[in-house]
Amino acid sequence: MAGLRQAFGDNQLVFHGDLTGLAQAKVFAAWLRPLFRKDWVVYSKPPFGGPEHVLKYLGRYTHRVAISNHRLVSFAEGKVTFRWRDSAHHNEQKPMALPLDDFLRRFLLHLLPKGFVRIRNFGFLANRKRATTLPLCFQTLAAAPERQVQRDTSSAQLSNTWRCPQCGAPMAIVERLSPSEIQLRSPPLPA
Repeated sequence: MAGLRQAFGDNQLVFHGDLTGLAQAKVFAAWLRPLFRKDWVVYSKPPFGGPEHVLKYLGRYTHRVAISNHRLVSFAEGKVTFRWRDSAHHNEQKPMALPLDDFLRRFLLHLLPKGFVRIRNFGFLANRKRATTLPLCFQTLAAAPERQVQRDTSSAQLSNTWRCPQCGAPMAIVERLSPSEIQLRSPPLPA
């Protein structure tokens, strides 16, 4: 419970009804103990639009800034005005003006502290299991033929290639992407 109090500041976790006994630290810990021993199975339905839809959806959130430039309206008299969507009124766009200090405070809430990462891997890429599961994945996938990249090492080819900034070796083109495939930081499409 002390850890919960630290996490929530002065606000304490409150239990109501039949759960009031859980407010005591020892009772709460005893209630949690069997839950840690249980193997949990999380059921998730397949995405409606398929895996490509999920990747595009997540990409819009993981590769963008907290507020994009087109939402910023003005900066005057020490106030920043920007557009926001009011979900209570059919996603109507409304302007909001905030003092500069408050706007910066809100913006900086979206920056991660040093050492934190925005995307954490889970499953076979989780740090704790990666050393054992990745070799197993490679072994399982060994039956599938690996895509070979053709490399032309003629002198004409080497003179026109880019050089690695780290080691100076020639870099080979593995795949060419069209502009539509390179939309890592693009804003969401207008509705």
